[in-house]
Parts: sequence; structure tokens; C-alpha cells
Amino acid sequence: MTAFSLDPAQTAWCTELRTLAEQRLRPLAEKGEPGRVNRDLVAELGRLGLLDRLFTSGALELCLMRESLAHACTEAETALALQGLGAHPVHAYGTPDQRARWLPGVRAGTTVAAFALTEPDAGSDAAALALRADPDGTANGANRNSDSAAETDDSGSVHAERDGERGWRLTGEKCWISNAPEADFYTVFARTTPGAGARGVTAFLVPADRPGLTGSPLEMLSPHPVGALVFDAVPVTADDVLGEPGRGFRVAMGTLNLFRPSVGAFAVGMAQSALDATLAHTARRDAFGGKLKDLQAVAHQVAEMALRTEAARLMVYAAATAYDEGAPDVPKRAAMAKLLATETAQYVVDAAVQLHGARALRRGHLLEHLYREVRAPRIYEGASEVQRGIVAKELYATVEAP
Repeated sequence: MTAFSLDPAQTAWCTELRTLAEQRLRPLAEKGEPGRVNRDLVAELGRLGLLDRLFTSGALELCLMRESLAHACTEAETALALQGLGAHPVHAYGTPDQRARWLPGVRAGTTVAAFALTEPDAGSDAAALALRADPDGTANGANRNSDSAAETDDSGSVHAERDGERGWRLTGEKCWISNAPEADFYTVFARTTPGAGARGVTAFLVPADRPGLTGSPLEMLSPHPVGALVFDAVPVTADDVLGEPGRGFRVAMGTLNLFRPSVGAFAVGMAQSALDATLAHTARRDAFGGKLKDLQAVAHQVAEMALRTEAARLMVYAAATAYDEGAPDVPKRAAMAKLLATETAQYVVDAAVQLHGARALRRGHLLEHLYREVRAPRIYEGASEVQRGIVAKELYATVEAP
């Protein structure tokens, strides 16, 4: 892969995004209710054309958006990312009818999307999903013909025909779902074939008003809209399938391979924000007869923060570029980028708090905010331990067995 650097137009666009985030998005974020979907903020992202870019941009541009927004307004960054995560499966795997019905609202910021993969007992081990999609004797509220036999694909998954005359009932729970329970639709992953692991999962587009679907909010360390969903025999048909029956894990991994590097970009944006605050603070803070920056221990710490932030940034950009070029090692690069960037951001923000002292722990301080925000990315979309496992698996796949 070629060496990477931003061109002047990209650099200028990042600067513009930071300004927009500070002047137009942060005021809306501050008016939002903690733990709830901020629809005014989502709508403003739509008016600015940023949500539309989720579906017209490559992975690198997505990373630049997330990094730039995160530097000035983490809430705006998260709102943008959740729209993309929830709606990308529709964009990439949906039917023309599904895309026509849902994506215009997502682009405009009037329709809120959510990605419903995680369960109480299936987080990092996504192949262990337990939400059941049981073959249904009815679809669209009507009895199907009793002599209609279920079909089976090559993975053994029971599935329905595309004519929508057969269907399933979803039964089980999802947990830690961003934008739940307030989203307008969910990309839901359910098990259509018991005991088949990753090969027995199907992705469904489930509107929030389906009968039997309920949810409740969860209180989190950082007050984002996160909730739990309960599926009580929720009806879905072949018209709701995203991609192919039994191939839902491919939908999930295809989405995550795109968004994992951009999670790293979110982390880099937070790290840069913390670094910038630390540079300003240590340059003006009087201590021990001089400025904090004059202390070698402080100067070396700041240098280490900058070094790690830039290394993480370059790995994120490289992974995104690999995705855009269709490189064969995207899963490894995406995992590496998310792993390094999120671990780096945790280190940089923690170091920034230490150098600021007690003031950084006061409610409302930028670093108090970042300290709460920075923890979750090391867990969601695959914990750091999972990313290490992916990297190792990809590395050993290239080694011939003795």
C-alpha cells in the first residue's frame, strides 16, 4: 500500500467540519436531553448534508468526518455514526423498495436508524446470537397455505420466499443497542437455524412499530441513547430480509469492517482534543517557578501523547484507504486500526486528566466529558480483545501448516 497523507482540499474540509461542529452542532447537543435521541441534532446533520455523505463517501471520508466532528462535539459525531451504522446494511444489502422507503429519511435526519446485534449473552461472541426467528404460519397478518413447504438454503437455514407469503416470528432480547428504544427502524440479526453458528443468522429490517417490539432505555456512564429491546413474536417476512436468509453474519461483518476504522477515527478525534487542551494548559500554567511545559516530565509526557495520537491516526487512514481500494487484508487492518486508536485515546485522555489535575474532574470540564466518552469505544463493535483475536487469526491464515 502506498504511503498516505491528506491533500489540501481534505485538510480544509476537516477544518470546516470542526468549525461547523463547534458553531452549529455543539449548541444543539448542549440542549439535548442526556440519554435520549437528540432529533434536532440529527436533523441538523441532515441539513448540513453530512448524513447524505454516509452513503456517497468512502471509508476514508467517513473517518475524516468522524474525527473532525469528535474533536469539537462528540455528541454530533456519535449521532452521525449511529445513523450510518444502523442504515448501512439497508444501503448495501437492502432491496430497492427497502432503500426507497427508509434511506431518504435517514439522509434528511428525520428517520433514526439503529444496529441491533448485541444480546445479553452474545456481545463479542456475535455468532452466539440467541434471538430466534421461528418459521411462522402467518405473514402480513394473513394465514399462509398449509401445503406451502419451507425452503432450505445451502447453509440449512429455513427461509421464506421473496414474495413475502411466508415469514418468521422474532422472539428474544437485544441489549446495549444505541438509539434504542427511540429509533424508527432497526437492523436486527436473528437466528434462523439453531446450532449453525454464524451460518444460521439472518438480517432483518424491523420497523419500530411492529407488534410485539418493545424497549427500555439504559443508564450509561456516558449518557448516550442506549437501550434494550424485547421481541415478543414480532412478525417479519421475506420482504424484511436484508441480503440473503442465513447470510446475516456477512451483513454484520461487512458493516463492521467499514465502521471499525471509523471508530478509530472517533477515538483519534477525542485524543487530539485532549492533546490540544493539554498543550494550552501546560503552556500557560505556572508551577515550580516556571510553566508546566518547562518540566521535562511534563514535556516528555505531552510528546508521548502526540506520538501515539499521530501513529493511531495514520493507521486509521491506512485501514480506510485499504477498504476503499478493496485490499484483501481489510479485516486485519480494520481490527488493528480500531484497537490501536481506541487504546491510544484512553491513554491520551487519561494522561491529559493527570496533567490538568483536579480541575479536569469537575463536572462540565472538557476532559471530564472525554474521560467518560473514551471508555466505551474499547468495547463496542468488538472489544479490544476481539480485535487482537481477529488480527492473530488473519496473520496465521497466511502461514502454511507444517
